[in-house]
Amino acid sequence: MLDVCLLGTAGMMPLPNRWLTAAMMRYNGSSLLIDCGEGTQIAIKEKGLSFKPIDVICFTHYHADHISGLPGLLLTMGNADRTEPLTMVGPKGLERVVGALRMIAPELPFEIKYIELTEPEVDLELNGYQIHAFRVNHNITCYGYSVEIKRAGRFEVERANEHQIPKKYWSVLQRGESVTEDGKTYTPDMVLGPQRKGIKVTYCTDTRPTESLVRSAGQSDLLICEGMYAEKEKIAKAKQYKHMTFYEAADVAAKANVKEMWLTHFSPSLVRAEEYMPQVRKIFESSYLGKDGKSVELMFDDEAGCNSQPEK
Repeated sequence: MLDVCLLGTAGMMPLPNRWLTAAMMRYNGSSLLIDCGEGTQIAIKEKGLSFKPIDVICFTHYHADHISGLPGLLLTMGNADRTEPLTMVGPKGLERVVGALRMIAPELPFEIKYIELTEPEVDLELNGYQIHAFRVNHNITCYGYSVEIKRAGRFEVERANEHQIPKKYWSVLQRGESVTEDGKTYTPDMVLGPQRKGIKVTYCTDTRPTESLVRSAGQSDLLICEGMYAEKEKIAKAKQYKHMTFYEAADVAAKANVKEMWLTHFSPSLVRAEEYMPQVRKIFESSYLGKDGKSVELMFDDEAGCNSQPEK
């Protein structure tokens, strides 16, 4: 199971009922945060989530509305008695940017590890998360992220017995690790069936529609995608500032064949966003407005599926 929560959905500036951009994913006791805009700490507390399990923070880019909440969050994590290292992922310049922000949060009881992205696409494995970072098209270097929870094939007892593998190694092989005993090596493929479908979530803000986004979001269970503007007449503004409209985001979701899309990163000038959704759903039916605190538990296919409830 992968738990996904939108912590902030505003763009440019926070509003009374909408914090700046951030989302959290939780899996197997570890939390992954994408972006950390102003108000992220409050949103985490409002949702009843914990700071200490945040092991990975991915940044799309370094505009203030995506990173301004970081110094306070680091201090809070330090005050929560965290001592384990924290890994940060982001475009080139990450360590320099975070170092500057830490001028007001200089003392932390944990190490920060930096992974700076320099290639158009990068694959990482961190704390059980398979992360695919892909460059998009904003007015500064910006990345989107696909986060996957891979799932191995079923353990097949008959095959294990056929290979005369001692039972004490079954759990090790099921975890995907190989074992050697008395010169004989046992490998996971000897006992595991075909890999089963996992869970995939793609998160992307601050970009024009790109081929990299469509490709990377392909077959996602959930696409969290920016929709800065809902008014069709603002397409010129979207192109100028390299953002997307609701309708362009819906077109991306349709082309990527995702199961569901949540719109986020709304312009502060946007009011009554729900009035535009019927037109959006003509392009991609499973489109929903993102709201601060909106969450879903994504299950593996043979468990319970996605329990996200359509908005009325």
